[in-house]
Amino acid sequence: MIDGTETGPRTVDIGNWSGRAIYSDRGSIHEVLEREELSNPGVYCLKFSPTKDIFSERIYIGESENLKGRITSHLGNPDKGEFVEFICFFSKDELLTKAHVRYLESRMIELARDANSSEIANVNSSESFLSEADISDMEFFLDQIKLILPVMGFRFLISDFIKSIEAKAIEKRDNSDKYLLVGKNCHATMIESDRGFVVEKGSQAKKKTTKSIDPGYLRLREKLIDTGKLIESRGFYVFQENTIFNSTTAAASIILGRKAPGPIHWINENGIYYRDVQKEKYNS
Repeated sequence: MIDGTETGPRTVDIGNWSGRAIYSDRGSIHEVLEREELSNPGVYCLKFSPTKDIFSERIYIGESENLKGRITSHLGNPDKGEFVEFICFFSKDELLTKAHVRYLESRMIELARDANSSEIANVNSSESFLSEADISDMEFFLDQIKLILPVMGFRFLISDFIKSIEAKAIEKRDNSDKYLLVGKNCHATMIESDRGFVVEKGSQAKKKTTKSIDPGYLRLREKLIDTGKLIESRGFYVFQENTIFNSTTAAASIILGRKAPGPIHWINENGIYYRDVQKEKYNS
């Protein structure tokens, strides 16, 4: 705790890690910027109020060879709005280079977009080419960042339970684990895999919703639309990639736009409800 208060700015260290984090809310930022180590290269995250109701925070991720100068420039540039919290990461031994922090920035933006749990303000990120040894070092550095961020109230690298995966990553247990949705004029397929319930790319979702849909599922549906995972086409929304759900009910409700208990809305290729397939497995 830099100023001795529980809610004030603070530094974060992890044993045997060459890095350090500094956190501050906006009210204490000028005090923090006076610290000598903020003249070092590093990566930083700014937290803003979200512009979309489906997210609880908006995050901007950046890098600089001089953290103090870059953060000061944000204070004088209201284009993105006024950030409310700030955290930065740098090396205590001053061994991070411009290439290193550009790599960290790029990876954090990539992970944040994949997590899909916060609104990300970045439009683009710069690529950085490192040796295998440097990449290994930066991935370890990134692992420490992942540990620190949620402790400090930044949750943008924690994945939403709706995730996207490539087709090659889907591993079915057997042929009975592929299911079809029971829905009028709506075609969707789902695979029960070791990673969750995967609605396949090209599946359709109804455009309209009813009041019966759970509010949480409605928000997740809006997020899928907002992030481009569901695109309108020929009177439906269509899944643009394989998407993992944590339950059959979540998948069915979001696709049908209403309350839809999954166990009685998905059937396998033999026409047997998911509920009855599970009973048969349990009793066998």
